[in-house]
Amino acid sequence: MTITIIYNGIIRLANNHFNTNMKFLKKAIRIILLLVVIGCIFRGWIYRHSVTYQAHSPRQNYSATNPALIDFFDQKLKNKTVRNVQDIINESLSLTSNQLHFSSRSKVIDPNKLINTKSTHCVGYASFFATTCNYLLQKNHLGNEWSAQPQAGQLYLFGHNIHQYFNAPFFKDHDFVLLKNKKTGEVLAIDPSLYDYFFIKKVTFSK
Repeated sequence: MTITIIYNGIIRLANNHFNTNMKFLKKAIRIILLLVVIGCIFRGWIYRHSVTYQAHSPRQNYSATNPALIDFFDQKLKNKTVRNVQDIINESLSLTSNQLHFSSRSKVIDPNKLINTKSTHCVGYASFFATTCNYLLQKNHLGNEWSAQPQAGQLYLFGHNIHQYFNAPFFKDHDFVLLKNKKTGEVLAIDPSLYDYFFIKKVTFSK
């Protein structure tokens, strides 16, 4: 009889402990899922308020000279309405993301070659995006107002340079693009390779 009472007591304690742990686990899972959803929805805001881009040197700007590249632009955008620079940014990001895929081993960065090879790293992404922007700016009569320039720069997380923590030469800098308004001096910073993975259109730029 005593053994039965002790056994039943142990079982009740075990069940209570299990139920308590399950409740805690369910709450933890709900909190994690909520944080993931919030992070996805506000990922752009979170990124722009935690990561800052600084440019240290401009990269070469390529003109669209390959007929295949020009035809690619014209065919993809023939039914699109472009009204302002934001439309051009959106279309250029979409074309760049759809055309390219990331590879740290690729050495091709010229958009006139990337139209065929398609494989590149952040330098090629920035180069292709800038060429696309400048082509669309000229075609839509905004070239006298805006221009796009790929930049080699570095990223700062809450004010700390993240590149100092990497020894590999590949991580010594990161390429992005600056769109500048020639009349007002307004500057828009875009990271095309970041957009390809996280769909974040604009980043925070500090001179």
